[in-house]
Amino acid sequence: MERSLRNAPVVLLGVALAAAAAMTLALTAEFTFLQDTWEFLMNRRDPSLDALLTPHNEHIVVFPVLIEELLVHIFGMTSARPEAVVLVIFLLATAALLFVYVRRRLGPWPALFAAVALLCLGPAWEALLWPFEITFIGPALFGLAMLLALERGDRTGDVAACAFLILALGFSGLGIPFLLAGAVAIAIGGRETWRRRAFVVAVPALLYAVWYLGWGHDAETHVTLHNVLASPRFVAEGLAAAVGALAGLGVNPDDGAVELFWGWAILAALVVALGYRQLRRPGFDRGLWPVAAAAAAYWFLMAFNQIPGREAAASRYQYGGAIFVLLILANLLHGARPRRNGLIALGAVTALTIGPNLVVLKNGRDTLEVQSVLTRSDTAALEIARRTVDPAFQLSPEVAGTGTLVDISAGPYFAAVDEYGSPAYSVAELAAAPEDGRRQSDVVLARALPLSTVTRLNSYRPGGVGGCTALPAGDEKPEVAVGSGLTRIEVAPGPQASFSLRRFAVGEYPVSTEGAAGGSVTLLRIPRDAAPRQPWYLRVEAPQPVKVCR
Repeated sequence: MERSLRNAPVVLLGVALAAAAAMTLALTAEFTFLQDTWEFLMNRRDPSLDALLTPHNEHIVVFPVLIEELLVHIFGMTSARPEAVVLVIFLLATAALLFVYVRRRLGPWPALFAAVALLCLGPAWEALLWPFEITFIGPALFGLAMLLALERGDRTGDVAACAFLILALGFSGLGIPFLLAGAVAIAIGGRETWRRRAFVVAVPALLYAVWYLGWGHDAETHVTLHNVLASPRFVAEGLAAAVGALAGLGVNPDDGAVELFWGWAILAALVVALGYRQLRRPGFDRGLWPVAAAAAAYWFLMAFNQIPGREAAASRYQYGGAIFVLLILANLLHGARPRRNGLIALGAVTALTIGPNLVVLKNGRDTLEVQSVLTRSDTAALEIARRTVDPAFQLSPEVAGTGTLVDISAGPYFAAVDEYGSPAYSVAELAAAPEDGRRQSDVVLARALPLSTVTRLNSYRPGGVGGCTALPAGDEKPEVAVGSGLTRIEVAPGPQASFSLRRFAVGEYPVSTEGAAGGSVTLLRIPRDAAPRQPWYLRVEAPQPVKVCR
């Protein structure tokens, strides 16, 4: 019985990891490649030095690019499922290492609660659900591995720590805080220890410097004097947001609004409680200084580069923030062994945080699912229009309905599809897709084909040509199915007429034209495409009679 109780935290950790894996795979089941991932797929498919070392935003992304290239070459582009599996592996490994780190300081039960809180961290839904965010998770994973390796205190551990730091830095600039953590961990060991172990941070730092001099110095930067001066506020808000996220009170589940009130309140309570403990047991554990230095670097570096969309409480930052809060607490409480009642209370609090955080996680899933629908619909429209679309045609925000597809241009996209397969909806799938996707596909098609009109003023003649559909006078007119080629729209004398079209959309006409004056004839040109059985539907709004002729 006693042995079972000792093993219970490890067994429950295994259950939590399995449940988290199943949950993540289920939540991401309908996802395709999203947002920044397209920059890799469009521009970095070939393993050249520039493809590997060119910064993404301001970050080095060597290992994320290598992973994406490997997945695409093995599995193709028809499904993003392999990406999700890699994400799950990273999330589970990070939670497991956090468990080991906290267990060494507080015991197995607090370590279990910390790992579970991280696995269910709903406000960090971007990191938990979007595979591209291994650029954020990778530094945390290998940074934790580095800290644990350094604790061995032997040559093998130091060599491993050096390798882990190289990996952390190669995932993104978020490896820099862990580089600082490694330097502090070695420095507090004394001069002789520092000389013997300096290579652990010197080698990764040198490699990063070589990258920066060769490629990184050209990266965009948002460091400004304003950001530097405002950084203390950013750091404080980031800390409060992370505390609130861990408590399950960081985001309003109804509207997704970030709420810092509870984070501030809990943070204040923690400061008071930890201050009281410090008065009773003066002194800090040496392990605190590396993680405190890393946490400070983490939030200050983000503060210096802050722009709209990179606020302290942004979802992507909550994952790293929560890890640093848990590491700091583990070191501040090092040696504390909660009694049974304390563990029950801590377990109950952890359980209570899971529900609200899972609601936020599900809402985040819904957000990414909308992006997946738009992505698959917009790329389907590109493929339907492939015969006539300009290779330079880009899925800009006004065309795509989202700013997350700007990396997709027709020429590179078709080259990737020819080599690795298509992630887009088929024509049949597009016809059955959610309405947002169908509507936007019509907008993309109209621009990509492109649809065009030419109007001849004062050219209306009574009688006209044969083979026409007559639309009677009156504002309410039936829609007319039109196909590829030229369609002649004859508007009788009267007010200005407006023309709009739909194809896959239902109940709305998202494609508008310039319309035409009364007494005119308009030629609507629709190029032939890869969906000949799916007609366009023309709606005419005009009080006078109109004829639509093929």
